[in-house]
Amino acid sequence: MVLFSVQIYLNLFYNVYIRHKLYHLSLNIFKQLISLSKQEKGWIAFDWANSSYQLSITSALFPAFYHVVSKKMNHVVTIGNTDFSATSVYAFTMSAAFLTVAIIVPYLSSIADYTGRRKLFMIIFTSLGAFSAMGLGFLSNNFGLGLLFFYLATVGYAGSLTFYNSFLPLITTKDQVDRLSALGYSFGYIGSVILLIFNLITISFPSFFGLPNELAALQVSFIVVGLWWFGFAQITFKRLPQYAFGNQSKEKNWWKGYQEIVLVWKEFKSNKILVRYLLAYFFCIAGILTVMYMAANFGKKELNLKDGVLIPTVLLIQLFGIHGAMLCSSFSKKVGNIKTLSVVMFIWTLICFAAYFVNNAWQFILLAISVGYVMGGAQSLLRSTYAKLLPETKDHTSYFSFFDVVERLAMIVGLFGFGLIEQLTGSMRLSIVLIAVLFIAGQLVLVTLRKLKLT
Repeated sequence: MVLFSVQIYLNLFYNVYIRHKLYHLSLNIFKQLISLSKQEKGWIAFDWANSSYQLSITSALFPAFYHVVSKKMNHVVTIGNTDFSATSVYAFTMSAAFLTVAIIVPYLSSIADYTGRRKLFMIIFTSLGAFSAMGLGFLSNNFGLGLLFFYLATVGYAGSLTFYNSFLPLITTKDQVDRLSALGYSFGYIGSVILLIFNLITISFPSFFGLPNELAALQVSFIVVGLWWFGFAQITFKRLPQYAFGNQSKEKNWWKGYQEIVLVWKEFKSNKILVRYLLAYFFCIAGILTVMYMAANFGKKELNLKDGVLIPTVLLIQLFGIHGAMLCSSFSKKVGNIKTLSVVMFIWTLICFAAYFVNNAWQFILLAISVGYVMGGAQSLLRSTYAKLLPETKDHTSYFSFFDVVERLAMIVGLFGFGLIEQLTGSMRLSIVLIAVLFIAGQLVLVTLRKLKLT
């Protein structure tokens, strides 16, 4: 397994991007970072910390590791008396993790708003995710235990984001929400790219680091990701306020958590614009994150691409995502968030139709560059638009828990649907059709919001 393709890595990574874009773009991002408040910098540091899991593990290294381990079982996992493709089991495991978060996080979020301890729950989920990430190497010796750690790491990652996102409207003004959200994603992309490059070097030259082979280097990389995630998150935990709005309730009335959910839900469902926006968000984020998590699997299984092509390509997606996040933020200032999102979703739909016909490495790489531009911009703008649409409230965590529940349910639909279609048909190309349908549905809902002339 060769993880370092010199031709693709140097030609694309240097000539296409670094030489023309990355230096000046990074310089601009760091200049903007200097002007932020201490709390805003602390908030952004969490994107730097946890994006390492999304890129290094779920998008790049773990799919490669999973493929090597499942190959020993002919890419078939037997559960009971039924055989499943390894790719389907991968998708189903992630779906189960997001379902877990969708069930438990609303209750915990309401407690966080009631007690003001949103940061405490953020620390708990981050710790669960980071330390579980370190245990992923067990997959090579115990397939079930490795998948359990993958499930727990995903729960930790997804759960921590609810409480992290809920700080956004608290630490900045509405006119700066788009900018701060975009900076968060961009800074997260930069940090995760730096770590992935280090991991790629480790995996490509294991003997230099005193490791016996690439498989051992992959296992060490999981530990490095967990340490990076947990370590840099301490900056965030130190700088964000201990209690939101000064709430320090010590009353042990756990039923209050459910009461908070009911109260926020009554407020929420009366806000028809917010409900409609979340419907659009459901379709859009289902398509985006399914692409994010399954792209490497598609390239490996459908196109038989080597890791030396796949992993640098995933890296390119992140690098172009930096520019895409800032570009969408600038574009939204001129035409508005909803109109910008409509354009971005239209591009996503075209990408899906193009992906159906991809049949070689260079087509895959060119498509990945397009994905990079719209992925960063779409995620950043979807988050900041929701924050701007929120009413004046002290229940930000509960409102963001609804936001994140919608995302988790969308992920369940996207990943489970992708895995099910692949399981039934034996082809991921038909699964791409499902993703295109999701983007089209999202566009249709956004059109109804554009008529309302929102932000």
